[in-house]
Amino acid sequence: MKFIILGVLIAFSFGVSAQKVRGRVVEQTAEGKAGLPGANVYWLGTTEGGGTDADGYFTVKWNPVGRLVVSFIGYRQDTVTVADINTELEIVLQSGELLEEVNVVKRGNTTIMSTKGPLIEQVITGEELCKAACCNLGESFTTNASVDVAYADAVTGAKQIQLLGLTGRYVQMMTENIPNFRGVSSLYGLSYVPGPWMSAISVSKGAGSVINGYEAIAGQISVDYKKPLSSEKVFGNVYASDEGMLEVNANAGVVLNAKWSTAVLLHGDWMNRELDGNHDGFLDMPKKTQYNVMNRWQYKTDMWNVQFGGKVLDETRLGGQKGFRKEKRGEVGAGNLYGIGIDTRRYEGFLKWGYLMPAYENTSMALILNYTDHDQDSYYGGRNYGVRQRTVFANYIYQSVFGEGENHKYSAGLTFNYDDYQECFNDYLAERGEVTPTVSFDRQERVYGAFFQYTGHFWEKLTVMAGLRYDYHNLYDGFFTPRLHIAYTPDDFTMLKFSAGTGARAANILADNGYLLASSHPMYVNGKLLAFHADEVGRLKMEKAWNFGVQLNRKFVVFDRMLNINLDYYRTDFTNQVVVDNETDPGRVNFYNLDGDSYSNCYQVEVKYELIPRLDVVGAYRYNDVRTTIGQELVRVALQSRYKGLVNLSYYTNMRKWQFDFTAQFNGPGRLPGDMGRFESFRIMNAQVSKFFRKWSVYAGCENIGDFMQMHPIIAADAPWSREFDSSKIWGPVHGRKFYVGVRFGIDRD
Repeated sequence: MKFIILGVLIAFSFGVSAQKVRGRVVEQTAEGKAGLPGANVYWLGTTEGGGTDADGYFTVKWNPVGRLVVSFIGYRQDTVTVADINTELEIVLQSGELLEEVNVVKRGNTTIMSTKGPLIEQVITGEELCKAACCNLGESFTTNASVDVAYADAVTGAKQIQLLGLTGRYVQMMTENIPNFRGVSSLYGLSYVPGPWMSAISVSKGAGSVINGYEAIAGQISVDYKKPLSSEKVFGNVYASDEGMLEVNANAGVVLNAKWSTAVLLHGDWMNRELDGNHDGFLDMPKKTQYNVMNRWQYKTDMWNVQFGGKVLDETRLGGQKGFRKEKRGEVGAGNLYGIGIDTRRYEGFLKWGYLMPAYENTSMALILNYTDHDQDSYYGGRNYGVRQRTVFANYIYQSVFGEGENHKYSAGLTFNYDDYQECFNDYLAERGEVTPTVSFDRQERVYGAFFQYTGHFWEKLTVMAGLRYDYHNLYDGFFTPRLHIAYTPDDFTMLKFSAGTGARAANILADNGYLLASSHPMYVNGKLLAFHADEVGRLKMEKAWNFGVQLNRKFVVFDRMLNINLDYYRTDFTNQVVVDNETDPGRVNFYNLDGDSYSNCYQVEVKYELIPRLDVVGAYRYNDVRTTIGQELVRVALQSRYKGLVNLSYYTNMRKWQFDFTAQFNGPGRLPGDMGRFESFRIMNAQVSKFFRKWSVYAGCENIGDFMQMHPIIAADAPWSREFDSSKIWGPVHGRKFYVGVRFGIDRD
């Protein structure tokens, strides 16, 4: 059926024969020409025309008037005579027309699908993030059809991301193209990035660029923080919910002189109420306090671009049964309250150094350095898990071209990554009521890598990116990572992309699966109790997989407005995987190397259209077929919906004084572990209304309008010290309806 739909769309796409004028509106900058998004393009003396997209490109129907008017706030208006409709126009606007006050009456796409580069990528802009409360990175994908985020368990508040039907450990998380939130921080890292700190999020499906490393299997997600030169002069945000959550954010960007600038970003959130909406005696979410501070600097000239800075985070989480207090830590066994506590201290420092080589055209080099020190002390009932991870990452990149022009580019470089783990753990054997001795998993991982990537443009329609890297891991020896991306653009309305490549990662069974500690199931590796056979961890192999993907993006002009249809399919095949088996023996969790097949098939269709003026509609449907061999049997992955549908409506009034956003998510049924059966389909609805003023705005909303919650998310909640106690069988929301209100204030740059 999918091939029939694909064929119909392609056949219809080549049937569009209306004469059109195409072009691009740009501005001249010190670095070259840059597209102007949102510029107005219309025929002289008429109201016929349109606006430019995120890269400054436009397409309008031909009009015999023959003269196009182009305008953009802050730039001089220009009128261009169109002599030949077969020639693509380039219109350069000159700055200089300043207005004391403006009202934006036309907005561009808030989620931008990349149609220029070969990577299959979409960019979630800051405006899209404002459609919901977006307190942190984990809450930034509410309106996104490709990425799912859900609670990993019903006690710790840990969230897991899901892409292409695979869990977050197979997604390479990055901050400004620096690999981050790996290992210990993989479970809670989504809450370490406050929403108001972000300027954009890039989501790349499948195999990414080899420049960023080898760990992307399902895709890459990179967060861009606000920068000194482009962020607001001053910004503030206060958020509060009826659950007792309070959050405060502030940032300021200061331009010191023509070369130096700096920015300070502050965040604090507090959740101190004990909420038990399902009356099972456990908190629906842990009490939490987080303080987060970041300072960054930038030095920029015509040839040099240097950025450096640091970040400090302090977070405490306290959950479990109602009435549990931190002072009761260590009181183990029946008759005592069950509690969990997670204390985290995290320090980051980074340096990005770029140099444009004036002696060689289109040649530059860059050095990226990042240091992270993550210290976590945690306990889960009778279990104690303490870990400190110190990471050093270095990436040297040299970029140049073959021959003249920019049609044949290449990048080459060297990478080094060092992880020092100081990890200790003790288990709790519920059937005996005993705590095992503490065992250590201290280790050092060193990876040396080299890469080469070529990007070629052919016939103005075909782009090929081919990359290869080699890495040597001190624990897993050497391995190659090939990746290929192809983009074909037969016309301005059609883009076909293909990607293929491998990815690999070293499994961290406790850090990756820390949410499983909030149960009473003992941990086994290769059938042996982890607490007594720690050496078995070394027998687990590196996880490796192939990923293949294809995407068709097609645009149509329907009633003078753009209809955007996106179809994609991805296949992920694991050649090795560390299987997390809590089904073969329901009373234990066993980790072992894959013995059989494991794969994921993901199909998705997404449609965007401005139904009426100022009402944007997004509709999407995704089907997941994800299977893994568990206990010699190939089964669907448990706790995952087979399909997901999404509808997002966004309407803003004239002059954008008010904005109304509504999102509905339709989640299909799925399998429960073992012989527990299956869960049924459910839906989640969210809504928000925003009122805009000149320098500030207020917003209010409701999440989970229907108040849907998973029934009995914790198994044996009344007997937390028994072997049956388990909080990890989560497939739906663990807390109900939430109302919130917030205020944003900002002073933009001139």
